Amino acid sequence: MEIRAAAPRRLIVAITGATGAIYGIRLLETLRRLGGVESHLLISSAGWLNIQHELQLSKEDVHPLADVVHSVRDVGASIASGSFATDGMVVAPCSMKTLASVAHGFSDNLITRAADVTLKERRRLVLLVRETPFNLAHLRNMTAVTEMGGVIFPPLPAFYNQPASVDEMVDHTVARVLDLFALGPALSRSWTGLRDAQP
Repeated sequence: MEIRAAAPRRLIVAITGATGAIYGIRLLETLRRLGGVESHLLISSAGWLNIQHELQLSKEDVHPLADVVHSVRDVGASIASGSFATDGMVVAPCSMKTLASVAHGFSDNLITRAADVTLKERRRLVLLVRETPFNLAHLRNMTAVTEMGGVIFPPLPAFYNQPASVDEMVDHTVARVLDLFALGPALSRSWTGLRDAQP
């Protein structure tokens, strides 16, 4: 029996058409800074529209942030197979269309196929769903993904750490997401309780 070397740590990052492209970009920047994790990037056409509109970034700006960039149309890519080992996948942000596709198993592009593979291989799938308010279809789709083992992680800002800027809010969310994958020491500051609280 052939003994294979341990696979490198890998994380799939997808950016879809919901608002909040900064979450996916900051995730890539953080992974690049941490090192030791091979990032695989997917961006939908609507995701590109939001990156350009919200962040004024081009493909030349974004592609170098990832180790590997895949076309969403390339359903024969490495990440389309469960035999390609990864630590999981983050969709940041996750549109309601992508959520619905994952919830109902529509592997109609590489983003939803990779998500399907992540679930079937019992790897961690984290969806930063971005919409408000939610309708019943959204809630039922989130329930379905949760029942399949996925993690629904709306990027809601925390205020207990007293953020001084939007950047700090984004960084805190990204740190919490990456901590779910245990890729190294915890990135987010843990809650230690209220001190000197007044009754």
